[in-house]
Amino acid sequence: MPEHAKHMDGIIEAMSIKYNNRVYEMKQEGHDVITLSFGEAYFDVPLFSFDDLPFPGVYHYSHSRGIGGLREKLAKYYGDRYGVPINPSSEIMLTSGSKAAIFMSLLAIVDPGDEVIVHEPTWVSYTEHLKMCRGVAVSAPHTDSIFDLGKHVTSKTKAIVICNPNNPTGYTISEKEMLYLHELCQKHDLYLIADEAYSDYFLNPKDFVSAGFHDPEKKHTIVCNSMSKNFGISGWRIGYVITNEKLLNQILKVNQHLITCPATILEYYLDKHFDEIIRLTESQIKDVVYKRMKIVKHLDELGLQYMKGDATFYIFISIENSSLNSGAFSDRLLEEYKVSTVPGYGFGATCDKHIRISVGAEPVERIIDGLAKVKQLIDVTANVLAPAR
Repeated sequence: MPEHAKHMDGIIEAMSIKYNNRVYEMKQEGHDVITLSFGEAYFDVPLFSFDDLPFPGVYHYSHSRGIGGLREKLAKYYGDRYGVPINPSSEIMLTSGSKAAIFMSLLAIVDPGDEVIVHEPTWVSYTEHLKMCRGVAVSAPHTDSIFDLGKHVTSKTKAIVICNPNNPTGYTISEKEMLYLHELCQKHDLYLIADEAYSDYFLNPKDFVSAGFHDPEKKHTIVCNSMSKNFGISGWRIGYVITNEKLLNQILKVNQHLITCPATILEYYLDKHFDEIIRLTESQIKDVVYKRMKIVKHLDELGLQYMKGDATFYIFISIENSSLNSGAFSDRLLEEYKVSTVPGYGFGATCDKHIRISVGAEPVERIIDGLAKVKQLIDVTANVLAPAR
């Protein structure tokens, strides 16, 4: 048989999706799984009518930048909420999810051998995206601060990728830290790719500084975001990328050859019901953040440690007192205790003594039950030799 490409052997499965797939399988088998691995929030969003969408146009391709009406709404939303001016005709493009936006952006800027700095804990796909682009991920350990990233810059560095607010910790980059990143990129002629897929998950929008705010002309900044995450419609896969016209025209080529355009019917649906969905989800986003605060307080009561963060629906919990590595811990927690989490090593080599939980898909009572089992497994494995992953 013909062999697959050798570089694919070095690419691992998306860690969160790998564990979520197992959850789907276990639920199909009839198991009740406390699901703390899903990277989404469950909102109460009604299904609006599709009857007034432009039939039969919804069956066909749209403009490869996305339909104009939705681009205009997103540009206005980003301008009003985050103070980032966007030309809807030339500086924003709709994609099939923010994950595609990030990959296509990397593909448009990275030449083989170029280095891109990622700061652990880093979202699971950045390093694998770079392998696919034939680039090199340079990982800064989680013990480094934002202000330490400069020491990782070399003559081969092309970009820095940040997740703000962070998946898996919920940490939010301060304005001082953001200004440092812009200065670093200007000094070394680097791109700053900002994954802002959880930008709405704050009690106060002013707590979030978009990477585009201090680079309004977007000379070195690429912002990737997600309607799917912020609107609680993850399965619809609608994201977007914002950058300067010259670079966006390069990313557009990738979009055209890879997906042509997002699902046209979903674009028209979100354009039609944009304001209604925001109105419905805004208060529910706040409820999720409040729920996160409640769970953090419970972690303190249990004596479980976690990395600093105050946004999103994620918490990155330490399993330092367990002798298991994060993969073995998450496996055993899922198979024996029926609680799903995501092992920390998927977010970087220095994160193997952590697990990620999400509070977005389960009620508080079940999350608390799941955390009791996390604590139980830590205690049970405190003096057990860790198996090889």
